[in-house]
Amino acid sequence: MPELRHEDTVFVLDLGDDENRFAPDWLKSVHALLDTVVAHPEPAVLVTTGQGKFYSNGLDLDWLAEHGEQMVPYIADVEDLLARMLTLPVPTIAAVNGHAFGGGAMFAIAHDFRIMRADRGYFCFPEVDIRIPFSPGMAALVQAKLTPACAVASMTTGQRFGGIQAREIGLVDDVADEAGLVEAATARIQPLAGKDRTTLGAIKSTMYAAAATALTTR
Repeated sequence: MPELRHEDTVFVLDLGDDENRFAPDWLKSVHALLDTVVAHPEPAVLVTTGQGKFYSNGLDLDWLAEHGEQMVPYIADVEDLLARMLTLPVPTIAAVNGHAFGGGAMFAIAHDFRIMRADRGYFCFPEVDIRIPFSPGMAALVQAKLTPACAVASMTTGQRFGGIQAREIGLVDDVADEAGLVEAATARIQPLAGKDRTTLGAIKSTMYAAAATALTTR
């Protein structure tokens, strides 16, 4: 399950040490940990990362196979988390330590910045190949954060982008080696810790109003 650690102005949200799929309990845990970050009275930034070969593989398809009748509220819960991350009133960066697929890639995209491991792992929207079209909200999220060319190249092809390719196309902002990934993410985001949360939250909510609305309109 996800865990949160805190040092100085930096919160690091560890998504877990397996595929970090969005099981219902996982979603609730992440929300609770985000509550902790937002409630912190002092300046703060958020880094998210995983352990091992996965950042996140997104939707918990095994759980969905067993609970098909709950698909609609489950997808709504996933989209609520994406919308929250998109407009979170603290600076955020995803330290993508390994594979980020589907919903996991969308979760990373919802951060302000992304830095990815250079040597291993893929960043991929596989929807076109697994025959699961993007929901309007998820499509709006990706298109709000990427250039049109990058959105087409990643959303319509199912291509798996390694770290260097992901940086070149614009899916991530930078790359780092595995040992220095979280440190590099921290160095990039920590100078923003003092930003006023009310102002930052308002700016993000305005910048991404269309995507946030599409993610939360039922």
